[in-house]
Amino acid sequence: MAKTSFNPDTFYKQACYFEASLIIVAVILGWIAGIDPFENLRFSESAIAYGILGTLPLFIMFAALEQLQIDSLAHIRRLLVETLGPGLHRYHWADVFMLAAIAGVSEEILFRGVIQPWIESSWGMTAGLIGSNIIFGLVHAVTPLYALLAALVGLYLGWSLDYGGDRNLVTPIIIHGLYDFLAFMALIRAYKGSQ
Repeated sequence: MAKTSFNPDTFYKQACYFEASLIIVAVILGWIAGIDPFENLRFSESAIAYGILGTLPLFIMFAALEQLQIDSLAHIRRLLVETLGPGLHRYHWADVFMLAAIAGVSEEILFRGVIQPWIESSWGMTAGLIGSNIIFGLVHAVTPLYALLAALVGLYLGWSLDYGGDRNLVTPIIIHGLYDFLAFMALIRAYKGSQ
């Protein structure tokens, strides 16, 4: 059996630190591009409501994909349960929520707060939406299919940035964080069920 550097005992802290460090990356890239990563971060009741409601389609898609008996999807499920399950199952739901929130905030500030507008400034809104989410898919490339699914989720998150006619990072941050939390909890349940 090949040795792996994955340590379930330190996974949670490392994941929190890594995700939080993406905010630093966003600030540096924003400085290079002349973009304030936090410019479109405005709390409003409508952005929060859109974020909560916008999580439902993604989670319904997740639940539907869980039911499909397709080998490539089963491989992704196994891979995620086997890698994330040992590192997350020992934590309280509030800890899992915190990790999901950090991921939602940091990844959205980086991808929708900097990368998408950076590409938009040179090539337009459509190129910004598509280009930023090709990158989003590639950095989530656990498998080629997972990269494609992540890119599609990214397109949805990028579209939600402008939902309601007012560009606001709060909406995709909430969608991303809540979706990750629900997906993590489902993976933890699957991991515990396999033990």
